Amino acid sequence: MDLRAALKQYFGFESFRPLQEQIVRDALAGKDVFAVLPTGGGKSLCFQIPALVRPGLTVVVSPLISLMKDQVDAMQASGVAATFLNSTLVASEARERLRGLHTRKFRLLYVAPERLMLSGFLGDLGKWNVNLIAVDEAHCISEWGHDFRPEYRQLAELREKFPNVPIMALTATATERVRGDIIDRLKLRGPSCYIASFNRPNLTYRVVPKARPYDQVLEFVRTRPNESGIVYCQSRKSSESVAGRLNEDGIKARPYHAGLTSAERTTNQELFLRDEVRVICATIAFGMGINKPNVRYVIHYDLPKNIEGYYQETGRAGRDGLPSDCVLLFSAGDVIKQTQFIDEKASAQEQKIARAQLQQMVHYAESSECRRVTLLRYFGEKWPEQNCGGCDNCLAPRETFDGTLAAQKFLSCVYRVHEKNGFGFGLNHIVDVLMGADTENVRKWHHHEISTYGVGKEMKRAEWQAIGRELIRLGYLRQGSERFMVLELTTEGRAALAQRKKITLTKPAVVPEQ
Repeated sequence: MDLRAALKQYFGFESFRPLQEQIVRDALAGKDVFAVLPTGGGKSLCFQIPALVRPGLTVVVSPLISLMKDQVDAMQASGVAATFLNSTLVASEARERLRGLHTRKFRLLYVAPERLMLSGFLGDLGKWNVNLIAVDEAHCISEWGHDFRPEYRQLAELREKFPNVPIMALTATATERVRGDIIDRLKLRGPSCYIASFNRPNLTYRVVPKARPYDQVLEFVRTRPNESGIVYCQSRKSSESVAGRLNEDGIKARPYHAGLTSAERTTNQELFLRDEVRVICATIAFGMGINKPNVRYVIHYDLPKNIEGYYQETGRAGRDGLPSDCVLLFSAGDVIKQTQFIDEKASAQEQKIARAQLQQMVHYAESSECRRVTLLRYFGEKWPEQNCGGCDNCLAPRETFDGTLAAQKFLSCVYRVHEKNGFGFGLNHIVDVLMGADTENVRKWHHHEISTYGVGKEMKRAEWQAIGRELIRLGYLRQGSERFMVLELTTEGRAALAQRKKITLTKPAVVPEQ
């Protein structure tokens, strides 16, 4: 069958989206493919079309068990012989589907990675004329990805087991480091690589000081009386609380989180899709594969763990191309909470990675730079414009001031404590020394004896914290990713200190105390 005929017959589209057709043609030519297509970019179609136009079985590896049924139902409704195998099936139903696979009844099989890598299952797979293996959410294989899953690591064996079957790896969000890791771990051979632009021109990004979070959400939602939106919360408790209070205030809202029953989640999701509920208050469990084009806003009630997650969640807004808003409520208290979660992780390596990712997220929230530039640069993409016209920092630039003296004091203090003890200290300890605080640690390390002790008493503690974080963002300081997150002078920081370089700082939109 002709590709465009299949596209029209099974999906109702007249033409492919950018990159889709090239990806499909390379897969059909037997090439390995690596593709980064941002949320809403039509990843699924890249492996569904090959399954339709040639004989054999296309295997789709996905961690999203709840999504498998939705995609299979949609394919079956279009007349495609598709099925899935995962832990939700009773034994008799799983056996029936396996019989269908043995008789070559299906063209498309969705399977969870832990099921796929069972030795007996891999043996069966070798008998089913597999023509393509598509690894969806491929970032899960990389510990540097935002959703690392150990079971994905076993997928490295696929190349050895199926040396002649092309592998397609797909993800919506991956930094350059994660892309390389995916290609290496899946042993892709000279893959065709397709990286779509991460820019979403119809989205406006804003970071708002988090003061009275519920009231701020309510005020925003009331300005959008007929529009749908998602409020992302860190905890199940928050999602329940915010949804409940919105209902009390006359706005139809529902929670969505992993603690609800499958039936409750399905009901709440369908009410939202049918516009019978205006707002979903969700943990990150919501949204994977949800196709609701008219979400007009995404509000982050709490600070996300990393930029990848934030980008993917904001990408639920404005899939129809119409203007939509992404609002992040930010406070230093959220940074402390996230740091505490990180400290609870078992592995020191996991902690290190999570701290580095959180630092990037905090830099995004506190930066006076264009939000779009910051996001795109994180994913290795350049934005050519000076002013994007679609973020708070470009629409209303923040006030700057000559911060040379304050920067000199801060950088000098970092230098002096290191000189005194031979190792560095964290941001809050540096602030204690600048403020002349009489703490146990200041006395223990004799920092009340150094020249910079108490030289910053004229400023508030929160102001010094904001200055320290901006000096990190500007590259004058480096913050370690080990537990104590010590500060070190960079080469630029040493030069600025020695040359008394003029440093312009930004007045923070909010000065939250940590």
